[in-house]
Amino acid sequence: MKYLCLVYSDEQLLHSLPESPKDPECFAYAELIQGSGRMLAAEALESVQTATTVRMRNGKLSITDGPFAETKEQLAGFYLIDAKDLNEALQVAGGIPAARVGSVEVRPVRELNL
Repeated sequence: MKYLCLVYSDEQLLHSLPESPKDPECFAYAELIQGSGRMLAAEALESVQTATTVRMRNGKLSITDGPFAETKEQLAGFYLIDAKDLNEALQVAGGIPAARVGSVEVRPVRELNL
């Protein structure tokens, strides 16, 4: 089953705390998950300041700079993984280095039967 691990962190603190992960550690963990055959995709995102939000209301397109909502933590990246069950997905998510200074939301991917 596919799971999306959404990595959230406070951009202001992400790289400034002593326990903050450094890029080599993050790359090593991604390679470990890739090597296990569970990684389907993973990417880090640019700063939330580069976000653009799109809404369609009553047939009208609205485009605004910035994120959808003001929050303490911002979406920093994601891992799309294949895991046998939620427990295995949670183990993968718990190993993501950024979880030490932020959070990782784990959600099953809804399979569409087209």
